[in-house]
Parts: sequence; C-alpha cells; structure tokens
Amino acid sequence: MKKGIHPENYRLVAFKDMSNEDVFITKSTAETKETLEVDGVEYPVIKLEISRTSHPYYTGKSKLVDTAGRIDKFKNKYAKFKK
Repeated sequence: MKKGIHPENYRLVAFKDMSNEDVFITKSTAETKETLEVDGVEYPVIKLEISRTSHPYYTGKSKLVDTAGRIDKFKNKYAKFKK
C-alpha cells in the first residue's frame, strides 16, 4: 500500500438500519454529530436506509421500504390523469 493516502482517524462507529432498527458496530472514518448508546458504551451513529439485515438479496424476502414517500409523490403526480 502507498504511504500517507489512507485516513488515520478510524474509530468504532454504530451503524443503525432505520428500516428494522438493527445496529452493528464497526470501524469507520465517517463524520457524524449524533451518538447512540450500545451496551452501556456511547458511539457515534450513522443511519442507514438499508443494510445486510433488511436487503432482499441477503434476507431472501421482498420488502417495500418507502422512507422518502416516493409512492405517494407518484400517485399525487399522476392523479390528474385518472378518469
């Protein structure tokens, strides 16, 4: 590996899947201002829309996650064409 191109500030971070509330701890350099307590220890938290515990490829289940309201936006946009 080349010297001096990799970040030095790796630390333990909690990643939280917002679709199923799963939390896992791993090292990261991602910046965040929020924290989360896990097993009595406070970690910086990164919120995810989807992770290995909710992705259909890994779970084998098809699941609709509409956190941004995309379906409602679509229905409202095309409601005027409804007869």
